[in-house]
Formats: sequence, C-alpha cells, structure tokens
Amino acid sequence: MLIASAQKAIGEILDPKLRQVFWKTLGLTILALIIIWNLTTLGLETFAVPFVSDWFASLSLPSWTGTMGLFAAIIAGLGLAVGLTFLIGPVSAVIAGLFLDDVAEHVEKQDYPNDKPGTAMPLGRSIIMSLKFFGIVILGNLLALMLLLVPGVNLIAFFAINGYLLGREYFEFAALRHHDAATVRMLRSRYSGTIIMGGLMIAGFLAIPIVNLMTPLFGAALMVHLHKAIASKAERTS
Repeated sequence: MLIASAQKAIGEILDPKLRQVFWKTLGLTILALIIIWNLTTLGLETFAVPFVSDWFASLSLPSWTGTMGLFAAIIAGLGLAVGLTFLIGPVSAVIAGLFLDDVAEHVEKQDYPNDKPGTAMPLGRSIIMSLKFFGIVILGNLLALMLLLVPGVNLIAFFAINGYLLGREYFEFAALRHHDAATVRMLRSRYSGTIIMGGLMIAGFLAIPIVNLMTPLFGAALMVHLHKAIASKAERTS
C-alpha cells in the first residue's frame, strides 16, 4: 500500500500539470525570500548595526567603533543567509499549501476517474492549512536543531517529529476532501502506523536541499493515494 502510493506520487510530481504548480510555488517562494531579505536587511542596517557601533562608542573605544560595526554587519549578513536557507522549506510549504487542492484534484481525476471527486477547501481554510504546514516544518526543524549537539539523536528527532506531524497533516488534507472530521480522526487512529510511515517519506524529501521544494507536491500526491488505499481497506473490513 505505502510503497505503491509513493511510487505513484513520485511519478506524478514530474507530470507537466503538476510542474506548473511547482514553478508557481518556486517563483512565489523566491519572491517571498527576496522580500524577507530586503526587509530584514533594512531592519539590521537601521537598528542593529548602529546599536553595536553606538555601544562601542559609549565604552570610549572609538578605534573599535567602525571595526565592530563592520563586524556586526558581516555577522548579521551571514546569519541572515543561514536563516533564509532554513526558511526555504517552510516558506515553500506555506505557498504550496494554497495549491494543494490543485494537486489532489489532478491525482484523483487521473488515477481515480470513477470515484466521487473530493471537495476543495475554501480559501480561508486553505490559508489556515498552509500556516499549519509552516508551523509544523518550523517546529520540527527547531526541535531537531536543539538536539544538534547530540550525535545521531538530531537525525532521529528530525525524522520522528516531522514524520508524525507531516503524516498527520497531509493525511488530514487528503481525507477531509471526502470525509467529515470524525471519520478522518477514526481513519488516522486506526491506520496511524501507515500514516506515520508516509510522513517519514515526506520528511525524507524535506531533508534534501533543493528537492525539499517539491515536498508539498509529493506529500499531497502521496497522501491522496494513501487515503484512497486506507479508505478502501477500511470499507472492506467494516
């Protein structure tokens, strides 16, 4: 069930129609990062760097004032670059979240043409879902980074946390297109192991630079297939 769903999802993220979603997501992600860079740079130049220079000047160390101001600017620039690298995944998750219904609709039409089509999320709910994905990716990575100094544990933490959270959220996205919240909770509880394993696959995409830009497309496609398999199995066993 899981392997077959993953194979289908990988094949479909290369589909020309889904590539359109990817390019839209990539373009808007780059635009968002440029805006964040410019606003943050403006804030640093306006407040942080002058504060450091003024602080050293207040210590009666005029010879160090300009040097430390330059040093502060370099450190701030490097920190900003690292921060933006960290934000690529979360920002793309937010933006792609607005297009996940397009992905789900394409997969359902292509692979399940005889099934009743799912109901797309209203715009407000889609925005909320996007923000949840953003929060989950940020939280998962921050928790993993907190354990960075513990050899091996940070990698385990990254996959464990993201596997659970991403699996849960992407499955809910796919399932809520077809079921009410109570039914979705029941399916998620009954097949939690399979869903978490699917989340681990999504986390694997998230862990690979550049490839992580395709995480939302893969996650949505994977969970559409996985939900279909789980719902079919649940119907047969009920």
